[in-house]
Amino acid sequence: MRKALTFSAIALASSIALAVPTVAFAADATPTADASASATPKPAPVALKLSTSSAKAGDSVQLSMEVPDGSTNLSISSKALDDVKMTDGRGATATVAKVPAGSYGVSLTGTGPDGKKIQATAQLTVKGDAPAPATSTLSLSKDSGKPGDKIQVTIKTAPNEKSAFVKSDAFGGQVNLKNDGKGVWTGTAVVAKDVKSGYYGVDAFAGGKKFDTVKFSTDATGTVTPTPKPKPTPVDPKDHKTPKGSVNTGQAPLGWVPSDAADHA
Repeated sequence: MRKALTFSAIALASSIALAVPTVAFAADATPTADASASATPKPAPVALKLSTSSAKAGDSVQLSMEVPDGSTNLSISSKALDDVKMTDGRGATATVAKVPAGSYGVSLTGTGPDGKKIQATAQLTVKGDAPAPATSTLSLSKDSGKPGDKIQVTIKTAPNEKSAFVKSDAFGGQVNLKNDGKGVWTGTAVVAKDVKSGYYGVDAFAGGKKFDTVKFSTDATGTVTPTPKPKPTPVDPKDHKTPKGSVNTGQAPLGWVPSDAADHA
């Protein structure tokens, strides 16, 4: 009995050993799938390129986009760009905005052919000497007038300006203005009554500094300034003289007449 069991165990082990190579061979013989065929294709690259990396305010910039075919809703935006216009194909044009010098991001967004969002960015450096902020301005309701005419004066300044006024000999000197709190100063100037015909400068001031001068003409023809009549000066009592042979009545003596001579003949 012990020998029969030993033989059976040996026979079983041998059969297992013979079967393993057979299975391994069968596995090796099975063709494997190509790894490249089963991998997910990579999405096409998305990029935004500018015709220049730096520009001044007012310059024109060309932009080009690299996006997958079939992309939609493409849009380009940036604080540094104005009037962005998409062109046919994958391009755009824009104008550099009036912004302080510095580096600004330019963003491209859109929807890919698979419905997913696509995005790309670029950098644009805006050079210095951007346009200076708007200066103060002066305007008059009329550029000419006659003595006594009223002229409306308007000065526009920065909202935080502290004062504004005009000066002109045509108006007899300085004309102060009132502020509306938003940088608009207004007032009324009156053409001086004693002004002469001619051209006068109107100097405009903001914050105590003169920023502009405009020409104003006056027409004084036909304007006559009446000459006041002199008032009689009363006689000082100490200078009053009393004629001889008359009573001091305070009145001048009567003049001599020819009839008096006839009576005394």
